[in-house]
Amino acid sequence: MTDEPDIPFDLPVIYEDEHIIVVDKPHFLPTMPRGMWYRSTALMRLRELYGQEDIIPAHRLDRLTAGIVVFVRDKDVRGKYQLLFQNKKAIKIYECLAPMAPVHIRHPHYGTTRCLSSHQPGGVFPIERRSRIVKVHHILQAFEEPGEVNAHTIIDLSSQQREDVVRAGYRAYTLYPRTGKTHQLRVHMNSLGLPIKGDDFYPDMKKREYDDFSDPLQLIARSLEFVDPCSGQLHHFESRYQLDI
Repeated sequence: MTDEPDIPFDLPVIYEDEHIIVVDKPHFLPTMPRGMWYRSTALMRLRELYGQEDIIPAHRLDRLTAGIVVFVRDKDVRGKYQLLFQNKKAIKIYECLAPMAPVHIRHPHYGTTRCLSSHQPGGVFPIERRSRIVKVHHILQAFEEPGEVNAHTIIDLSSQQREDVVRAGYRAYTLYPRTGKTHQLRVHMNSLGLPIKGDDFYPDMKKREYDDFSDPLQLIARSLEFVDPCSGQLHHFESRYQLDI
């Protein structure tokens, strides 16, 4: 594509060494080329910036989600960093804005939901959500179905609550994914009747023009922590992006 639409947001590099480059990806910017997006992706921007064709992502982040992403620039060690994420050795924490109370009262059709707050009488959160999530090629939405569990998320209330957010009927949630299925956090929040603000896919598909960057999905990969498989250093990275009502 020679006439590719531009995505007008910077891609800050917050850390780099001889092996990795860590970025704070903005909303709407794809991690890798897909569909109509090629140059306007985090991967191609980094390859052009550094002049290094061997740069690849160690993991992925949805186009509509903002936050921390790690890229590997040294092809000789890329497998070590990819295995770090595949083997769930990296600790990921997300934040989102969703309704204060369920917008529909029903139990999820599939999977299990367990309250983990037995030590707090009357408490609801944190909640453990486990289900089987499937993403079919060429279908934009992922969905839950019966079968072996492959998606596991812990959902809790955020310790920080802004008055303007509460007045608007939303609150901040902290999400701890134990697995990394496509759209996992969005599907799990929606299954609880708490669809994430700005979500164009769940519960219903909404049409958005390719150049409409208003009302971004209020989901942020807030922090990422892992022990570097090459240096042994403990890395901890925090996103600069804020939830916005």
